[in-house]
This record gives sequence, C-alpha cells and structure tokens, in this order.
Amino acid sequence: MSAYVLGFHEIDRTALPRVGGKGANLGELSSIEGVRVPGGFCVTTEAYRAVVERDPAVGGLIDDLASLRAGDRASIARAAGRLRDAIEALPVPEEIEKDVARRLADLAAETGAAGEVACAVRSSATAEDLPSSSFAGQQDTYLNVRGERAVVDAVRRCWASLFTDRAVAYRVRNGFDHRAVRAAVVVQRMVFPDAAGIMFTADPVSSNRRVVSIDAGFGLGEAFVSGLVDADNYRVRDGRIIGRRVATQTRELRARAGGGTEERPVEEARRHAQTLDDARILRLERLGRRIEAHFGRPQDIEWALADGEFHVLQSRPVTTLYPVPRADDDRNHVYISYGHRQMMTDAFTPLGLSMFEMFHRKLGRTAGTVAGNRFYKDLSPELSSPLTRAATLKSVGQADALMAAALRAVLARKDFAKDLARGRTSLTDVGPGGPLPLVRQYLKLSREDDPRVVPDLIARTEATVEELRRSLAGASGDALFAAIEKDHDVIAGFTLDPRSVAAALVGIMSVNWVDKHLAQWLGVRDAADAVSRSADHNVVAAMGLDLLAVSDVVREHPEAAAYLETAERDTFFTGLAGVEGGEAVRRSLEEYLRAYGMHGQGGIDITRTRWSEDPTLLVPLILSNVRALAPGERERKAERGRAEAERTMNDLLERIRKLPGGSRKAARAAHRMSLIRHFIGYREYSKHALLQRYELYKRALLAEARRLALQGVVEEPEDVYFLSFEELRQVVNTGRLDRTLITERRAAHETYRKLTPPRVITSEGEVIDGAYDTGTLPEGALPGVAVSSGVVEGRARVVLDMADAEVEEGDILVTVFTDPSWSPLFVSVKGVVMEVGGVMTHGAVVAREYGLPSVVGVEGATRRIRDGQRIRVNGSEGYVEVLPDEARGGQGGAREQR
Repeated sequence: MSAYVLGFHEIDRTALPRVGGKGANLGELSSIEGVRVPGGFCVTTEAYRAVVERDPAVGGLIDDLASLRAGDRASIARAAGRLRDAIEALPVPEEIEKDVARRLADLAAETGAAGEVACAVRSSATAEDLPSSSFAGQQDTYLNVRGERAVVDAVRRCWASLFTDRAVAYRVRNGFDHRAVRAAVVVQRMVFPDAAGIMFTADPVSSNRRVVSIDAGFGLGEAFVSGLVDADNYRVRDGRIIGRRVATQTRELRARAGGGTEERPVEEARRHAQTLDDARILRLERLGRRIEAHFGRPQDIEWALADGEFHVLQSRPVTTLYPVPRADDDRNHVYISYGHRQMMTDAFTPLGLSMFEMFHRKLGRTAGTVAGNRFYKDLSPELSSPLTRAATLKSVGQADALMAAALRAVLARKDFAKDLARGRTSLTDVGPGGPLPLVRQYLKLSREDDPRVVPDLIARTEATVEELRRSLAGASGDALFAAIEKDHDVIAGFTLDPRSVAAALVGIMSVNWVDKHLAQWLGVRDAADAVSRSADHNVVAAMGLDLLAVSDVVREHPEAAAYLETAERDTFFTGLAGVEGGEAVRRSLEEYLRAYGMHGQGGIDITRTRWSEDPTLLVPLILSNVRALAPGERERKAERGRAEAERTMNDLLERIRKLPGGSRKAARAAHRMSLIRHFIGYREYSKHALLQRYELYKRALLAEARRLALQGVVEEPEDVYFLSFEELRQVVNTGRLDRTLITERRAAHETYRKLTPPRVITSEGEVIDGAYDTGTLPEGALPGVAVSSGVVEGRARVVLDMADAEVEEGDILVTVFTDPSWSPLFVSVKGVVMEVGGVMTHGAVVAREYGLPSVVGVEGATRRIRDGQRIRVNGSEGYVEVLPDEARGGQGGAREQR
C-alpha cells in the first residue's frame, strides 16, 4: 500500500485524516451493496505534506496567514494569491507521479478503455464534508482531465485551492488553524451523464426527514451547482411524489472531446421536458434512503444518470439540520423550544442539562426531551385534547406569539394532527394536593391584599439559601453531591408552595384584569403598564437601579474609572487597591455582587459565567452609566416610576367614577391596582432564587474539579462541564475518567452551539414557522408583539452579548433575547426590540417596569436592523420601522410619545 495514493477499496471513514472528508465518504459509498460509485483513488495528505508543507518558502507563507484579520479582504487576497502561485510552481516527486500513473492505468484496465481514461479531479480537505463543519465547495474541481501529466497538474492546483481567498477568509473568520487543514485529492473515473443532480434525504427547506428533495438537470451537474442553469425539483415522501417543479433548461454542460467541458444549447424538444421520469425519481429516492441508512443520518448526495444507471459521485452529511427530539412511539409529535419561553436559546453543556433536569425532576415534572443540547417539550398531548388545546395555545401565545402561530399551523394540517400522540398533560401539574390549595391561597391573597406576604415569602427563601451556604461549607466528595441533591427538595418545596405560586398569580391575573376592564370601560389600552412602574419587590428591576448607585461611586473617582476600562478578570479587585478611590469602588461592587453576583448571561445553565466570577462583565454597563447619566439617577428613576404610577391610577379611577355604576367599578379597579403594586414584582423572584443556589453549587463543584485537575484526572477544571451531575459524582468517587468522552462531548457541544434552535419542530424533523398578520402595518415595518406601550425613536444598538454592550442615553436596544442579567442595561436605553419573547417573558416585564416602549418576537431583528440605524419602536401596535437616512439625526433628536 502506497503512503501517497489509496484506491477507494482501501478507504473507509476511519481514513479521514489521510484522504479528507470527500475521499473517506467515497470509500464508504463504494462498500454499500447496490450503490454504483465510479472507480478512483485518493492522493493522500501524506503527499500534500511531502510536497507543500515541507517546502520552507511555502511553509513560511502559510504561517504568515495567522496574522490576517477577517475583515481585511485585500490582504487576504494578496497573501492567498502568493501562496497559490508558490504551490502551483512546486515540483511533484517522481514517486508520487509513478503512483498516480499506476492507478490511472488500473482505472483504464477496469473500464476497458483504450488509451487515456477521463477523470474528475477534486480536492478533499480534512475538514470537508464532516458532520460538524461545512467546508464543501471551497476548493477546486477539474472535470474531464485526460493523461498522466494533466492529472498531476490538476492535483497540484487542488492543493493550491486549499488557499483560495474564500477558504482562507472562512478559516480566519472561524478560528481554524491553516496548518490543521490539509488537502487530499480525489481522482475519479469521469461519468458522462445524460442527467445529473443533487439529492437531499431530508427536505433542505422544511427539514422534514421523511421528504427527499431531488434537483435534476441535463448534462453535468456542475452546470446548475454553479448557477449556470436552473434545474427541476422533485419532492418525494414514502415512495410518493408530492411535488415537482419542471424548469426551462436552455443550456447544458457537456464533456469536450479533447478534455475539459463546454456549454451547449439544449434542443427545443427537451427545453421544457421533465429531466427524470417518475419511475427514475422513485428509484433515486430508494437509492438515497439506502445511502442514508448506511451513514445513519441525512445525506446530501451527488448523482449522475448514464446509460440508464444511477452513479453516485459523492455523499456528505447535511450539517444544517437541527436534531429531532426523540419520541418513544411512532405517533406524530410536536415539540416547542423550552429555551424560547425561558429566554435562553443557547445550547446547555451536559452538566447544565443534568442540573436543570434534576430541578424539574424534583418538581415531579420534566424539563423536556433534549435535542441539540437544548430542552424541547412535547406538546402533543395538550394539542390533541379538546379540553386543553385552547388553554395551551393561549399560554404559549403569551410567551411567544410566533410559537403559538406555528402550533396553529400544525393543527391546520389535518392528516398530521389526527395522529398526534396522546397522554397526560402538563396542565395538571399544580403541585401536591391538586389545585384546591392553590385556589384557596389565590382567593385569600386576592381578598386580603396584604403587603407583608411577598416580603415574608422572600425572607423565608433567603433563609434557606443561608442554610445551604452553611451545609456546603467544607463539604466534599460524595457528601457534597448528596447535599446538592437534598437541597433540590428544598427548591421543590418553595417552588410548589401554594402560597408562593398564588402570590405570583395574583400579580399576573391582576394585570390581565386591569388591562381587560379598563379597555372595556374607558377604551384605554395597556393600562397596567403604567400602574406597575416601580412596583414593590421586583428584584430584577432593582438589579438595574442598584447598578446606577455603583456607577455613581465610580463617577466620583476618575482614576478608578480609568482602571476599570482595562481591568482583567483574575486581578480585578487587587488592581483596584492600587488606585485612588479604588477602595470605595471595591466596597460598592462587592456589595452589589453579594446581592446580584449569581446572575450572568444564560444563568440557568449552571456552567455559564456569573458576575461574581468575572466582574469585568459589568464594566461596560457601569461605564455607559457613568458617561450617559447624571448622578442620582437611581433615585430619580425610581421616584419617576412611582409618581407616574400614582398619577395614572388617580386619573383612571377618577374617570371610572364618572361612569354608570362608577363607584363600584372604581373600588374594584383600585383593589386590583393595589394588588399589582404589591404582587407583580414577585413574578421575577423565582429565577433569582434558583440562581442564588446555582452560584453556591457551582462554586463547590468547581472546587472538586480543581482537585481532579491537580490529580491529573481532568486536564482543566472546566472539563467537568461536559459530564452529567451523576457522571461527575462517579469520577470524584473513583478518580477515573476516559478523557475521550470529554473530547467528544466538547466537539458535539460546539456543533450544537452553532445551530439555530427552531421554535417548533415535529417528530418528522420539520421546522414550522409562525407568521404575523401584517396587513395593517406601515410598508416595510418589521412585525412583532407589543409588550410595553409607547412609541420611541432613537439609534439602534444591536447587542448580541452583554460583554459588548456600549449604549448611550437615547439608544434603543436590539437583541435576540434577554434574561434577568440584562436588566442593568435597560436603565440606559429608551426602547427594547427582541427577536424572542412574549407578553409575560422577562424582557417584557422589565420594559414595562422601566416604562420602555418594547416590541418582541421580531424575527431576524439583529440581522435586519444594522447597528447605528435610526429606528422607531411602536410598543403600542407591535412593530418596528427602520427610518430613512434623512430622518436620522443626533442623539438629541430622539423623541417619545407616551
């Protein structure tokens, strides 16, 4: 066996480091019974290493690529061009040339060809056609190559094409080491097809795994891959053609007699004809399913039809499909994203998944099935039951209107909906004792309106946190894991406590009551928005206001403020000790972190970084406050909110009293408004209470992880993030771990992290999108859900990560979603736009608390709105407008309508 050339029959998927993704897949394909693969061989990465990497001049040019920046296209083009020229000028060793010549002779003998055999020569990079990445198409392909010298030249050009401008820019942008990606080259007998195309064994548009999508055109498939011509499209489901689009084809690509390819006109009789007849379409579908079964996942397959037979030229995994949640039966299921309801659509780590699952298990519930390291909930039982369907759609709609619209679209598909799985619904999960204790507490709290209830509930929970702190102090080994598991019983106790649940419901239901009745009585919409301003006991709102107090301290000490701009995580507080005013700033920050340090972006994943671990995450917010706001803004904002709520309530009650039966109506409204003031803030406390415990759990578990690292069990403490809670417990107890598990899970997590989770996905893998009715909106407006009333114009600040947040007064925050950790940012902006969310999700509640016009559920907002554009947010009607250039002005031009 040559080190430089391997035949397809010598290759399987384990040969990937030597032959690249394309070569490994062709070797696998060649072994599948009933699949015709044109013969060929691979020039291995050993040949690339021997010719390209070992050349000192070329090696230096490759190393120079490390200094390139992703946005500097001109520099990338110059560097890549020099490198390609150098590689194409390299001599190929005689040994490699002889190996290629022998394999070409074997191909000619296999086919009975007299003389030179025509070949397709394609690059096959080691990071190409993989389940976890998509480098496909970045390197070159040469068709109808004839003769030993021409093939060797094409191999050299394929090596050089590893450094096309596009390939270099992709690796720079995604952080791939240029030396870590090597090029093998596939040399394959050329097929001269009557028709060719691409087949996806999962519909690339809908992601439905039961639908095969086939593109077909006359001649060589490169014609429509390159966009030269249009192609037919056929869609097949379970052996039945369910859709076809026949294209008009005027040009086709054919092999030229002397080598290479040429365009030819398609004769008139074929221009409007279907490329494949129905029988061949169904044969191709069966072939695709056979290949898919071998690889165990949906495939993107290149095929060619020659002499009445289908030949497979390539098969690669489809990397863009979101994983399908697993079902226990063959009924139809529909799943919703738990993350879209929890404002955490990022992928969890395995430790984060297991901890959140433990929390729900102790509640007697399930966090849902896991797909793509995210939680999905099966709503099939709720949607299949006439008793729960309407309530479920209403509840989902309050959290995410697009999700509810997608579920309605599923139900409109009668054939799918009639076979939805049935079972126990989650609407009966109201805690031990059934609904009666909850109803009794709700009626009691609503009737009494006791302002001491919420402070008492908070104090009791805080006491359990202190008890947990004491129980974890010094705990290690199995005793630590047992203490954490036992504490989840405490969490379950106060989470399911009827009094606590009722207190949150009182606030929510009172908001709904006020909005509904004042719209009926006075025609006033969203009246509860103003009533809830600066309401009592809202820990998330207080989190933003209290950071203003920290900012006031920083403002008084310019040297300390300057230090914060360059402060680093590991020396954050020690560095403050050496600057004027540093001690005062340190005390202020430490006090803030004691109260709120358990928060951080995506905090319901226990492995995510918290402010107490990295205070530099708060620095952009603090410095933005210092620059944009005057001293004392905390008290002014709180007082303005209280004053506006008081004025609004007095005005509304006065107007109600003038109505028929006004005295009775005003008394009822006043009672409900008082309930809002006393109870609505408690809704935000439950997640804060969970994060308090997560901070303590994480601190203790990382101490164990550091001990494991010192013992050499793990390479670094953070490796334990890729173990479940029980797996970590076992590793701590035994001191043994197979590190390949960490490597595999880290790679899988990185793949899942890059996927966009769908709001709604079916058991067939189909992603269902909801839509808004845009008929009454201004032309070009971006539709969403109105969650906090008012209209505001200002500069859009598109923020994808809190660490990059730099806002000025008058800016409008545009982001994907927010969780409680984003609340300090809300105090510095005048409006909020989010891609994810609903009326009762976190961002909406806080926007109403601060009086910020807000629209959520704006699909693709962070892509469709550019940072710095001037926009108008209509939080009353539910849409966003991108204003024309002439409407933009300075920051002083921002205006609000309330």
